[in-house]
Amino acid sequence: MTAVALEGVPAAQRSSLSGHSRLLTGRALLTLRRQPAYAAFTLVQPVIWLLLFGQLFKPVVSIPGFAHGSGSYLEFLTPGVVMMTALFSSGWAGTVFIEDMQRGVMDRLLASPVRRGALMVGSLAYQAIVTVVQTLVVLGLAVATGARFAHAWSGAVVTLVAAVLVSVVVASLSNALALLLRQQEALIGISQFLVLPLQFVSSALMDVRLSPGWVRAAARVNPVDWAVVASRDSLSAGTDWGAVLGRLGLLAALAVVMATLATRAFAAYQKSL
Repeated sequence: MTAVALEGVPAAQRSSLSGHSRLLTGRALLTLRRQPAYAAFTLVQPVIWLLLFGQLFKPVVSIPGFAHGSGSYLEFLTPGVVMMTALFSSGWAGTVFIEDMQRGVMDRLLASPVRRGALMVGSLAYQAIVTVVQTLVVLGLAVATGARFAHAWSGAVVTLVAAVLVSVVVASLSNALALLLRQQEALIGISQFLVLPLQFVSSALMDVRLSPGWVRAAARVNPVDWAVVASRDSLSAGTDWGAVLGRLGLLAALAVVMATLATRAFAAYQKSL
């Protein structure tokens, strides 16, 4: 498979990390193009959250202590839906590695000159592209259903960056677990175990200032909450850009650490063969 994919590619590109990464990203996108139903399915949940939850919980902005300026619950909810979509989508990233292992593709890739870093970068780049498309769809749907943001364009850019960083962090963890566990059922179970607490112990759906103290404490170290708050602040009036950039910096540092650890998981996988 790798030999076929490299045919017609210049030698310099075939030997570089960026060249390998582009080829592997293209391979993943080709698979997605052949299964467009999967891309559509990933958007069903965010549409339900926006259209159903946005209307169902509309009155919560009137609860004393719910601090969101004069905005609607739909505007409060939109950054949370973006990050939840990135969280759920990237949590399944490792299943592709497991399928490659089961079909023998992973062994052929590791026996080829393809760099280990490119295998991880290709997977993460694919997840980032999917996340960008999902985020644009969610933001567009929110605006179409009545949400209005004070800093629409700059806030959208911050939201895209935050969503991609969340996707890289979670996809790196999913890929590392896939390389270590090699079982679809175990990966899905652990992903669900981690994704749901990360979602609910954050301000994705509700202002954490109305939550118990332990939830507020946990949210302060939850990367999903960093992304939600950075996105929400950047879209709202009176943005504290220093705080927004600080949270994006924390997310970027965590993304680098997680991607590095996930790449090193290849060594553990190869030693066990």
